[in-house]
Amino acid sequence: MDQSIAFVEEAETHIVAREALLDRTMGPIRFRRSSERLREGRLPAPGLALSVMAGSKLVGTVRLWNVRACGLGAGLMLGPLAVDEAWRGAGIAAGLVEMALKSAQADSYDAVILVGDAPYYGRFGFSAHTARRLAMPGPFERHRMLGLALKPGALERAHGTLRPSGAPALPIAAPANQPRFAFEAEQRAINGN
Repeated sequence: MDQSIAFVEEAETHIVAREALLDRTMGPIRFRRSSERLREGRLPAPGLALSVMAGSKLVGTVRLWNVRACGLGAGLMLGPLAVDEAWRGAGIAAGLVEMALKSAQADSYDAVILVGDAPYYGRFGFSAHTARRLAMPGPFERHRMLGLALKPGALERAHGTLRPSGAPALPIAAPANQPRFAFEAEQRAINGN
């Protein structure tokens, strides 16, 4: 790609495009994953929802979510991470992960957890060993549960099932004819995020 890209904090104007990107890259199965149980009805961690823009087009996204478990201090869950198919191989996903981790560390978080491919995320320091005593609130593949301590020893005593701990989105029922992403955009506007 010869167009320049910019890594930026997610803006409200990105939400509809982000949801469309997630629909294209992950499909409806993303709503059935255990990770979604940690995101439902919650807002992402403040300042830790990131977008990649190519001009005015959103081509990449990642969010981090506040989570807790026994023995885990200020924890985050990374995901979903998605890049537009036309931009894959351009380093956008890696750039998003690196930016997210640097921002989380700068904000004094203790650890980041995710469910993903160990060979890919291992290059950033994630491992299944560090998350071995943690579980998701639903079915998950143990070998894909990965952790990264942002502070020494942050995951040594962490154990149990992850639970959401971020700010709740306002509990307003979405109209039956309104897509989920449009409803979420409205909720964020109401919440001032």
